[in-house]
Amino acid sequence: MPQKSEFGRGFVVNLMLLSRHFGLPPEKAFYGAADHLTDFMVPEQFRGTEIDELVERLRKMVIWHQPGTLDKEDAADIKRILNRLAIAVDRELGIPDPDTGKYD
Repeated sequence: MPQKSEFGRGFVVNLMLLSRHFGLPPEKAFYGAADHLTDFMVPEQFRGTEIDELVERLRKMVIWHQPGTLDKEDAADIKRILNRLAIAVDRELGIPDPDTGKYD
């Protein structure tokens, strides 16, 4: 039996956990966010795709961010990446015209 994860294990689970961080005010969003990258896994069927590339960009942005420096700008960039990831996953799953909506 696998060891229980402290900060989430999976793909969708970890995307959801990361999204919660970036729903907070930018100055609070980054604290603890990188913890959810530990067991964040890209499913085999998404390797080498736009999804894989977006996940790598997301990882780098979260890990390289220096809290207190460009919080607002970096948080906005990460939200955009999360939105792009959601759309890319829906497309891969066969949704013909996914859209995050006007009021994300």
